[in-house]
Amino acid sequence: MKISSSRKTIPQQLGAMRSKYPHFEVVIKGQRIIARGSLQPTARSEKYDFVLEYKLSGPPKIKIISPNLIKNSRGENIPHMYNQKYLCLYRPLYREFKNSDFLCNTIIPWASLWLYYYELWHLTGKWLGGGEHPKNSKSEKKR
Repeated sequence: MKISSSRKTIPQQLGAMRSKYPHFEVVIKGQRIIARGSLQPTARSEKYDFVLEYKLSGPPKIKIISPNLIKNSRGENIPHMYNQKYLCLYRPLYREFKNSDFLCNTIIPWASLWLYYYELWHLTGKWLGGGEHPKNSKSEKKR
């Protein structure tokens, strides 16, 4: 099976998301796709409700709706977030997500992995998920 490297349309994203995650609520509103669902990184993890919004003209934005993400016991802000609102899942500078990628194969698994590291961060006080998140970066301002 040949995998296309061309830009995925919003209807293609919708079809792939519904196929891989039939339990998510996925709709098209205007020029964007909105997906709602729950992720549970491990069997012992909480279930996290999220909303994912994506327009072809911008980066995917994923926000945890419930339970509320909280600072750690030292009162430190949650690492790898944009404005403590959206998850920082990849490095835009390195084009780790491209509009030729399916959200269901990238953003959703990355969000689940991010939640796993979030839970570990609460246990250890260290972000063990790697990555980089420079403060006041241009990509942060765009979100």
